[in-house]
Amino acid sequence: MIRAEGLAPPLSIAHCQLSIDGPPFPSFLPLFPFPISPSLSPLPSYALHTVSTLESLFDPVHWEIALRLVSALFIGALIGLERSYHGRPAGFRTHALVCMSTALLMLVTVYENRWFPGVSQGRIALDPTRLAQGIMTGIGFLGAGTIMKEGLTVRGLTTAASIWTTAAIGILVGIGFYFPAIFATVITLGTLSLFRWIENRMPVQFYAHFLVRFARDVAMPESEMRALLREHGFTIANLNYRFDAEQDFFEYRMVIRTNNADNARALSDALSGLSSVVEFRVSPMSD
Repeated sequence: MIRAEGLAPPLSIAHCQLSIDGPPFPSFLPLFPFPISPSLSPLPSYALHTVSTLESLFDPVHWEIALRLVSALFIGALIGLERSYHGRPAGFRTHALVCMSTALLMLVTVYENRWFPGVSQGRIALDPTRLAQGIMTGIGFLGAGTIMKEGLTVRGLTTAASIWTTAAIGILVGIGFYFPAIFATVITLGTLSLFRWIENRMPVQFYAHFLVRFARDVAMPESEMRALLREHGFTIANLNYRFDAEQDFFEYRMVIRTNNADNARALSDALSGLSSVVEFRVSPMSD
């Protein structure tokens, strides 16, 4: 217990007596970031502020807050590491900051009695779920920024989904719901890494945007084009035609599919050997 008598008014020096029940405590510990004038004798009243600072430093709640923020940062970094390894634009640092920031915002509702004592007196009630809804809505805009359209191919959908998942995990860490947060982290990492391995080995249809351009006078008839694709194991999902009189070319544009992705290489080799082909392009469709 600490008792102080004779507190001094601001900007003045007065005698102060300090008595501490318990173990001896140093009568003076500097708290100010600037040097104190030698003419000022050490005042025992400074010890009062020192005790308050030490109590704040070793407050178990502050350590719990630090643990939650560091845990969220670490979990987000794990997920982002997988994305960075595969060359995605939103990777290690992005996921780490997203997870940590969502946990930080949820601390507002978990420890509201710390920053607004009136809550404990029943003057106001905070709904943590509304803050979580606002976080996820804002993260949706960040995820949308990772989705890019390259020609006819859309990329970044998996990265956007991982950012959204990372934000949800950060919310769980922020409120101290550790078990589902850790379990969700394991599932997310498994989905991004193990599922990729499964995808590369499971039989799937290969889809690609296919464009081939011929000189106007030597354009390949549609029947021959279909036969060429069929010969290399492709079927046509849809077919479009384009004729340009100014640049004098005729063009086929379509979506093709096959059960073997290696057929695309064979088709490219066959088209490269045709002198009538001015330009061609095979663009795989992926996330």
